[in-house]
Amino acid sequence: MVQQQKGETGGYRRDVEGQPPYLYPDYKATRLRAPEKPLVILPHTLSEVTGPVYGHGRIGELDNNLTRQHEGEPLGERIILTGRVLDGDGRPVRNSLIEVWQANAAGRYVHQGDQHPAPLDPNFSGAGRCLTDDEGRYRFVTVKPGAYPWKNHDNAWRPAHIHFSLFGPAFATRLVTQMYFPGDPLFDQDPIFQSVRDPEARQRLISSFDLETTEPEWALGYRFDIVLRGRDATPMENHR
Repeated sequence: MVQQQKGETGGYRRDVEGQPPYLYPDYKATRLRAPEKPLVILPHTLSEVTGPVYGHGRIGELDNNLTRQHEGEPLGERIILTGRVLDGDGRPVRNSLIEVWQANAAGRYVHQGDQHPAPLDPNFSGAGRCLTDDEGRYRFVTVKPGAYPWKNHDNAWRPAHIHFSLFGPAFATRLVTQMYFPGDPLFDQDPIFQSVRDPEARQRLISSFDLETTEPEWALGYRFDIVLRGRDATPMENHR
C-alpha cells in the first residue's frame, strides 16, 4: 500500500517500505518531479490494459547481445548478465519483456543530451532487450559501464549501473530499476542509490559476481534477480 505523506520541502512523497521516496532532497531532480498534492488513483482505460505489447517475433537474434550489434566489438570489459524475474511468492515471471540501457565503458551514453567529455564507441549503442523464459530467466552480453559525472552536487559521480525496464501485459505495467556492481566506491556519495533508505533493500540493487556464469578466457558473469512484490521486492523507480 502507498501512503502519501508531506515531504521535507512541502511536496508529497510515498511511504513504501524498501522503495525510494518520490522526494529525496539530496537528489535534486526529485524536487521538480515529486508531486505537490496527494495522488489521485485513476481506473485503467481499455487501451492501457489491452496493448500494445511486444511479441516473440519482434525480438531480434542479437537484441540481448550488446557486443554484436555493430561491425566490430565494443571496447571495455565484456560481461555476461543473468538472473530471474520472480513474483512475491518466488514464482517465475514468464515471457516478460526486459529492456536494458547503459553508458559505454568510458561512462558515456549515446544520447545528444550527454556531453560528458568521454569517447563514444562506434560499436556500442548501449541498449538491448529479451524475453524471460519459462523459468523467468534472462541473459545479456554487454560491457561493464563506466562511472560518469553529473551535476547534482559538487564533484558528483554516478556509480557504474545498468537500467532495467520490465513490461507486464501492457505498457501501463512497466517497472524501472537500476542494477549496480559489487564493491563500488561511489555508493556512499550517490543520492540516487542512497534514496533507498533501507540498507537491506539497497543491497537488492547490487548484482553478485557469478563464477558459474563466467566463461573462461572470455567474460565475467554477474547475477541480478528481480523480485516484483513482497518484502524482498527489488526497489523500483516507479513502484506503486
